[in-house]
Amino acid sequence: MDSIKKSRTKQKKGVKNPDNTAPDTGAASDPEHSQEDHTRIFPIVGIGASAGGLEAFTDLLKHLPTDTGMAFILIQHLHPDYPSALSEILSRVTSMNVSEVTDGIRVEPNQVYVIPPNTYMGIMHGTLQLMPRSDISGQNLPIDYFFLNLAEDMGMLAIGVILSGTASDGVLGLKAIKVAGGITLVQDEASAKYDGMPHSAIAAGCVDMILPPEKIAMELTRIAGHPYIIPKSQTVASEELSTDVGLLNKLFLLLRNQTGHDFTYYKPTTIQRRTKRRMLLHKLERLKDYIRYLQENPSEVVSLFHDILINVTGFFRDPQAFEALTDKVFPILKDSTGNEPIRIWVPGCSSGEEAYSLAIALLEYRDRSAANFSIQIFATDIDDVAIEEARAGLYPETISQDVSDERLRQFFTRVDGGGYQIKKSVRDMCVFAVQNVAKDPPFSRIDLISCRNLLIYMGPVLQKKIMNIFHYSLKSGGYLFLGGAESIGGFSDLYRVVDSKERVYTKKAVARSRYIELNTTSDYQSSRVPEPITSVPSKLDHFDLSREVNNLLMKQFTPAGVVVDENLNIQQFHGQTAPYLESPPGHASLNLLKMSRQDLLLPLNTLLKKVLASHDSAKKSGVRIVREDKNRLINIQVLPIMAQQKGALYLLVVFEDVTSSLEPVARASDGAASKGLETDTQTLVLKQELVATKEYLQSVIEQQETGNEELRSANEEIQSSNEELQSINEELETAKEELQSTNEELATVNHQLEVRNLNLNQANSDLSNLVSSINIAVVILEMNMGVRYFSPRAEKLLNLINSDIGRPFSDIKPNINIPGLKKIITEVLENLQPLDMDLQDSGGCWYSVRIQAYKTLDNKIDGVVIVYIEIDEMKKSLDAATHAQNYAEAIISAVRHPMLILDDKLAVVSASHSFFHAFKVTGEETIGNLLYRLGNGQWGIPELRTKLKQVIQTGAQFDDYTISHDFEQIGHRIVSISGRSIPGNHESGRLVLMQIEDITEQKLGTAI
Repeated sequence: MDSIKKSRTKQKKGVKNPDNTAPDTGAASDPEHSQEDHTRIFPIVGIGASAGGLEAFTDLLKHLPTDTGMAFILIQHLHPDYPSALSEILSRVTSMNVSEVTDGIRVEPNQVYVIPPNTYMGIMHGTLQLMPRSDISGQNLPIDYFFLNLAEDMGMLAIGVILSGTASDGVLGLKAIKVAGGITLVQDEASAKYDGMPHSAIAAGCVDMILPPEKIAMELTRIAGHPYIIPKSQTVASEELSTDVGLLNKLFLLLRNQTGHDFTYYKPTTIQRRTKRRMLLHKLERLKDYIRYLQENPSEVVSLFHDILINVTGFFRDPQAFEALTDKVFPILKDSTGNEPIRIWVPGCSSGEEAYSLAIALLEYRDRSAANFSIQIFATDIDDVAIEEARAGLYPETISQDVSDERLRQFFTRVDGGGYQIKKSVRDMCVFAVQNVAKDPPFSRIDLISCRNLLIYMGPVLQKKIMNIFHYSLKSGGYLFLGGAESIGGFSDLYRVVDSKERVYTKKAVARSRYIELNTTSDYQSSRVPEPITSVPSKLDHFDLSREVNNLLMKQFTPAGVVVDENLNIQQFHGQTAPYLESPPGHASLNLLKMSRQDLLLPLNTLLKKVLASHDSAKKSGVRIVREDKNRLINIQVLPIMAQQKGALYLLVVFEDVTSSLEPVARASDGAASKGLETDTQTLVLKQELVATKEYLQSVIEQQETGNEELRSANEEIQSSNEELQSINEELETAKEELQSTNEELATVNHQLEVRNLNLNQANSDLSNLVSSINIAVVILEMNMGVRYFSPRAEKLLNLINSDIGRPFSDIKPNINIPGLKKIITEVLENLQPLDMDLQDSGGCWYSVRIQAYKTLDNKIDGVVIVYIEIDEMKKSLDAATHAQNYAEAIISAVRHPMLILDDKLAVVSASHSFFHAFKVTGEETIGNLLYRLGNGQWGIPELRTKLKQVIQTGAQFDDYTISHDFEQIGHRIVSISGRSIPGNHESGRLVLMQIEDITEQKLGTAI
């Protein structure tokens, strides 16, 4: 896990564009940069799988041609303790070379590479690097590890494929590949044996195509020849994108009309690469064809917009940068804000990880420093989908790569179905909103702005505008936090460097902020004022005098009133209510309390609450109101009305004016009596208001106490239930983790068993074909002499049938009887030495029988093996050869002259009896010895050796070669020698017959 974290730390952190979204990952993703690192440019396809991956790998490779020009690297979850046979199995389904990766091997096109067990694999400048798998506890994520490295090393030439598997390994890697401009494909869930990994990738929204393995192969073949994958070629699309400004403007116009965002002033390479990537997915090569496709398919405009706004944020990106904030920024913010909250703005927050990381870091600092300050974080983005994800605060289990276990326990909650959700205490500190940082009004009085890796994808015009906006938003001495590839550049007059390495800056106090231009055009829709509802009187068939009289009496003499429901919303008006009710400013409302005049609000509210609680009528007399500089006294009465059919409660509120007019409000010209009367009147009114206020306050207190008691009781019940639920949840989480771990282990073991079954079936097939082809009878017996196995040849030879498996071999009557078999087997098992014998079957045919111990792979004795090899022909040939040899030896022995048979090295193979007799030597001295070493070297004559060698080499014979020599045992002799080649094939090569004739007496007689 640490190795994955290090890899992600080294990886360039791209951002979304605009607002922390990124189309690329920087220089590493640039084809020109990659071209400097690689002598040959070609795509590399990373293919990840877990359980069920063998079948998916096989289907994919079967449908891939051998000349795509791509390299394919397979990463699968393998058991760390057992060797993998994956490369051997896959080599049988494709003609491409399949090999297991060795450390430092360079990737070549049209090759398949397989990760070895118990390793993590990365790629650096086109070479594969192996690292040992970490022993620390945590998730095993080899696919994410390789995909992250692949995106960093290959950029737009990286292709990621996720096949069958459990859990969510590969999701982060696919996101990185898509950010780098590469292509992502996933096996559809219907064809996957295990859909966990495909489902996680699809749910993350980082997948370009969802296909079965065979169609993924077809799509990879098509992609291999597309101009987007061949950066060196000057294709029509690249020429259009770089030279035709009119086409780009049309593209920007379509984006602005549908999304409301103008990308004209963003860096052209950003738009070009993302546009070419979308063209690749839709099999288009010309920009004008893609623009026509955008016009005909408005949904593609949204897809292009979101492709430009890829989420590439993460928790605690660049941990060293957060350490710099903790050490250099947070202490100053704590001391400078006083009692006010620390206000942070995160423009381009994407799915919220950056904002939550800042909140967590601040909370940890507050706990360590024992400080007491509140935190307020404003996080904005133009991507409404990303904002919704940020508001939900729900993240996959893979965040454990970036968030420590302690932080996960303290600030996150495990949720059902896998993943973590940010706790409410952290969520409440963050406010998420849709905002375009370059267009919409900014926030103000901000202590820290965290805008990381956004400006590098904007042109100079937007950079200047945004930097001025940030300067305006920051407090005096506020901080700006940028990404690792950004700096203040030409804005050193606005910002001062705090930490140049980690890109932390502070606002300078300038005499006057630069001019900030904001687009004030708002998209607010005008509020629609509802038309007054007018009742249309029904037409009467005849004139009703009594009803007209009642209407007239009600209109002239009935006091004003309204009918409200339980929520105090007015349902009906009666009489002239204008002196008592009025329409409030702002949004239209029919709530009685909102429409009542200010001096009626207190008594009216008290009466309404009393009636709602008791369902009894209530009345308040002598309520003073001031209208048109005159004091008026009214009575307010509230009567409950219960609807019998619906069971709803309505209230009739009646306003009765009890005095038409009191004395006008006091004037300066009145006399003393008038002043006294006015004073008494005011005192009376104030007393009445005081009593009413006390009554209202008492009712409020009672209601509050009642509410508090109910809340206290409910809180206790909730706490008790929460403890029970928490206990159950912990048990379920523990059980779930154990089941997940067990399931992963079972899936891995199952995969290994599948591979081993394939290997076993293959071995059984090989063994069966081998035994059948050599036509040898083989019988394997158990330790108890029971038959375990016999070959087809043994079936006929020994009269065996399939039902004999398990029977004692002694119960079977074979054609070849081995005398004392039990004793022989006992000796073989004790001595562990095989025993060979020649036996005849009932028909007289000879067999060579070998009995040897049966050893298992772990060197244990588990029975015996009896092998029957037919040697009848060989036996007969051997007998014939022996007879011939005896015949030849008899002839040689009968010859009167001495004779020697020599091999090609002139060693004595055989000698006649006359030779032994004539030269007084023995067989031990002669047979096997070289001719020129016999006796005292009397035969070591160079000319004789030459003649004999010629006989061996050419077959030429010689006669009457005479030598005169003193022999060791018999003295001086004159002999005549002749040489002949012996025809036929011999083990020792060509043989020579050397005949010796003693002509001593003949020569001496002639001389005399």
